[in-house]
Amino acid sequence: MIDFSRDGRVNITYNSRQASCQTPDNKIIPMKDVKLKKTKRLLSGHLWVFSNEIASRLSGYEPGEMVNLLDRQGNFLGRGYINPRSLITIRLLTRRKQEINRRFLTERISDAIKYREDVLGDTSSCRLVFGEADLLPGIIVDKYNDLLAVQLLTAGAERLKDKVIDVLARLLNPSAVVMRNDSAFRTIEGLPEEKYVAMGEVKEMPLIREGDSRILVDVLEGQKTGFFLDQRENRLAFSTLVKGGTGLDLFSYSGAWAVHIARKGARVIAVDSSSRAVEMISRNAAINGLSERIDPVCADVFDFLDAERSEGRRYDFIVLDPPAFVKSKANLKQAIRGYRAINANAVAILKRGGFLATSSCSHHLTLEAFLEVIQYAARVNQRYLRIVELRSQGRDHPVLATMPETRYLKCAFIQVI
Repeated sequence: MIDFSRDGRVNITYNSRQASCQTPDNKIIPMKDVKLKKTKRLLSGHLWVFSNEIASRLSGYEPGEMVNLLDRQGNFLGRGYINPRSLITIRLLTRRKQEINRRFLTERISDAIKYREDVLGDTSSCRLVFGEADLLPGIIVDKYNDLLAVQLLTAGAERLKDKVIDVLARLLNPSAVVMRNDSAFRTIEGLPEEKYVAMGEVKEMPLIREGDSRILVDVLEGQKTGFFLDQRENRLAFSTLVKGGTGLDLFSYSGAWAVHIARKGARVIAVDSSSRAVEMISRNAAINGLSERIDPVCADVFDFLDAERSEGRRYDFIVLDPPAFVKSKANLKQAIRGYRAINANAVAILKRGGFLATSSCSHHLTLEAFLEVIQYAARVNQRYLRIVELRSQGRDHPVLATMPETRYLKCAFIQVI
């Protein structure tokens, strides 16, 4: 039994050196133990155990296999999966002594779905499972109407693949399940990058509804799982600040920001370096009857901004929604230079009174560092910037309070004054 005391510590009353995992066919599989020499992170509510926190030798463990976590005295701390080749060596699934089977996954995924129903209401298209924030490390599930896009980012999640798909099928009866396992995170875990249709058939791109707009989602070839659901609430909120005029949607991808803004009567130049993305911008503009207000441009955003600044152009609003420049702490300084450059150039070409929506989607860039980027843009342009609102990811991408890594998206609405 695990008891969370009032001061936040976890009191463990289990003392078990060896346990077992029972598969659905009732076959008992012995589960190995892993001793920890450092438990502070785990007992504070974090779900990760790093290699330098482990007392046991890491030889003899298979990537992705389930293990019991013990402290130095042999007290049971929880159960999760291990990957000896990863710096994040163990990811905790439960603090209870329970089997990780279909019943366990059904309960966890059902809880995740209910949360979305409670906070969103309309769950026709949303992130249904958000890894650690839903106590399911390495598992991502996005829902686009009746189609599911799934990412399994770790060796442990990969081992649960058949069970995850089966549970999703039973709970949601999807028309198709697409595996978008083409993330670079899988390489770190020793897994191949791949994408395929695991169940059903994808006859056409899902056409989802976001506010009053409709957006095509390229679930097979698009970025991530096909769309960036985490910015939904930010897109809708920023569009309320725009009162016509002409502006830019930079790193536009499929043009969702542009579509919402153009609905307000504005003209939007939507820029992306991918010709496929530019084609999607055109299609989404046409679907929403906004082709005359949205101008897709295929160009490198850095070069485009440099040229606009050199030619002295000015805009009423700008959206900056770049990909993650910060893949690891090792390239943080280089990434900050990139964020500084695009934000400084964007501020330079905004009219007085104009609005900027700027974002970073990397948890390695802290909120403090993100705000410093904004301060830099103000300083080098000798302009005053008013922060209208600081925002984060949408409600379907919740944050686990004890894991700051689950809060990754920073979004600021800014006005030049």
